[in-house]
Amino acid sequence: MVRIITAVALAAQPLVGAAIMSLSQAGSLANPIRRVVTLLQSMQEKVSAEGKKEEELYDKFMCYCKNGAGDLTASINAAETKITQDTSSLEAADALAAQLNIDLAAHKANRADAKDAIAKATALRTKEAAIYAKDSSDLKTNIDALGRAIAALEKGMGGSFLQTENAAVLKRLVINMDLSTADRDMLSNFLMGSQGYAPQSGEITGILKQMKDTMEKELADTIATEEAAIKNFNELMAAKESEIAANTQAIETKTERLGRTDVEIVDLKEALDDTTKALFEDNKFLKNLDESCKTKTAGWEERSKTRADELLALADTIRILNDDDALELFKKTLPNPSLMQLKVSGAAVRGRALSVLKASQIRKDPRLDMIMLALNGRSQGSFDKVVKMISDMVTLLGKEQKDDDDKKTYCEAEIDTTEDKHKDLEQTLSDLEKAKATAEDNIATLKEELAALAAGIRALDKSVADATAQRKAENAEFKSSMAENTATKDLIGVAKNRLNKFYDPALYKAPPKMELSSQERIGVSMGSEEQPTIAPSGIAGTGITAFVQIASDSQVAPPPPPETFGAYQKKGQENSGVTEMMNLLITDVEKEMGEMTTDEKNAQAEYETFMGDSRDKRAADSKSIADKEGVKADLEAQVQKNTADHKATLYEAMATAETLKDLHLECDWLISNFEARKAARVGEVDSLNNAKAVLSGADYSL
Repeated sequence: MVRIITAVALAAQPLVGAAIMSLSQAGSLANPIRRVVTLLQSMQEKVSAEGKKEEELYDKFMCYCKNGAGDLTASINAAETKITQDTSSLEAADALAAQLNIDLAAHKANRADAKDAIAKATALRTKEAAIYAKDSSDLKTNIDALGRAIAALEKGMGGSFLQTENAAVLKRLVINMDLSTADRDMLSNFLMGSQGYAPQSGEITGILKQMKDTMEKELADTIATEEAAIKNFNELMAAKESEIAANTQAIETKTERLGRTDVEIVDLKEALDDTTKALFEDNKFLKNLDESCKTKTAGWEERSKTRADELLALADTIRILNDDDALELFKKTLPNPSLMQLKVSGAAVRGRALSVLKASQIRKDPRLDMIMLALNGRSQGSFDKVVKMISDMVTLLGKEQKDDDDKKTYCEAEIDTTEDKHKDLEQTLSDLEKAKATAEDNIATLKEELAALAAGIRALDKSVADATAQRKAENAEFKSSMAENTATKDLIGVAKNRLNKFYDPALYKAPPKMELSSQERIGVSMGSEEQPTIAPSGIAGTGITAFVQIASDSQVAPPPPPETFGAYQKKGQENSGVTEMMNLLITDVEKEMGEMTTDEKNAQAEYETFMGDSRDKRAADSKSIADKEGVKADLEAQVQKNTADHKATLYEAMATAETLKDLHLECDWLISNFEARKAARVGEVDSLNNAKAVLSGADYSL
């Protein structure tokens, strides 16, 4: 039971946590159905309390309907003034936002132009730098070549100079430089090494020096131009970067300001819209105050009817679950925690007792099978009957052992006596008389043994009959319990269906419609009567009249009227918790039914084993009776023979020998197996005493 309550509390905690906690504190040993009923009653109280609270709000609203015209007029005047102010502020904010958008567009365009100018200037600067690098490199190479040529000529090395790479550079310069025709021809002939031409080296040197001076001046001009271009580029970059930074700052500032302005515009529009709507509602409500109050009254009446339907649904469900027949059924199928505790404890005790009996080395005995079969039963009563069976069996085993002890003593004594006296039988008549007495005693003993075996067979037959009757009773109890548990499931299902009718109509299953007669079909088709349905059978009259749920559509008053209530809220969450508890109860009942089915199967198997062992025992005892009857008949014949030949010593000796033979036939098996039989009985008695101690409260689990 504690496990059931805990599982229900955890499953329904998000929905009915407070109710479950209060119920747990009120009494953890309550029947689960009682907890469901208590929760339903709590839902009734909540619905009633909400009804009283909403009734107070409704009364305040009705008071407003009588006295609210003056307040509405003042509210309308205030709203009109606020609309004028908000409209003016909104126009100013719109104008500011438009100007900010124009300024932002201009700043963004200026920043884009500056970035474009930077990109173009950077590309041009890169191109100019490349040209400068090439031109300055060429000029430096040419100046170097001219210097080498002048130095070579001044040293008189003109012929060897013409074989160097610098001569090739001079040839190119002669073609490209701006020279007079005479100078170009002179240099060309000199560089070509024409035969028969031997100009003065001073003239060539002068031309070359003039060319070098020209190139050096050109290189200086190129460097100056490059430096001026770099300076202009840096100045342009600084100016444009400053312009970009200024525009970026302006964009950020005005964007932030525009954002605040846009928010202000949105707020003003929402405030204006809210005020306009409120003004509209106030005017409308003022014009239709009487009609609005009538609408609220109609909504209240409809709301009250819906609440009454909910209370009726809860009351019907409680009535179903609280019916005397239902409670009696629940008492059988859903026992309280104390009974479940006892049931579990009893099962554990039976299990330990069975373990003690099965774990010991006990000879096969149908009487022990009967005790184990009794321990396997599902009866929830005390163990007095099983303990008495164990005590009786221990007593019987003690008597059997005493009989074996007496029989062993007797056999040993008689054999010794017979063997000693056998030598004197030929000489003494008394030996024959003692032999005759011994035979008669043996016959009496055999009669007792035969009577004991016959009584054992009768007791075994009675045990078989008792076991059969017990099996039939347990099977009948099993079928009855299964029927009761099935009825419990169906009854809880009826209760759930009644709650679904109000809280979750999609899950509600309407009762089947009746087959109508001709007159009833005509009445239904004409609309003079409703389609009748079959009331579901069961406990507490579960054929409950259907209720039509009417949705409430209450008018929400504008701000001036006092707060009343929103849309009607059913106890859907609490209903979910109750439904979940019912589902868990159904699950537990189904689990119990499964356990009962398993127990029934095991009990039937144990019964069949017991019946087989009983058949074997009866067959063995019947064979023993037949054997002992034969021995008894032999002894009786021996007595007659001894009587007839009483006076004949020869006959007396032969009778003594026959008696000795009979004694060995009767006693040799007992004497040779005496210790084994005694040890087996001792072990059996110990196991039975241990099982009895377990059933009396001892713990042999360690």
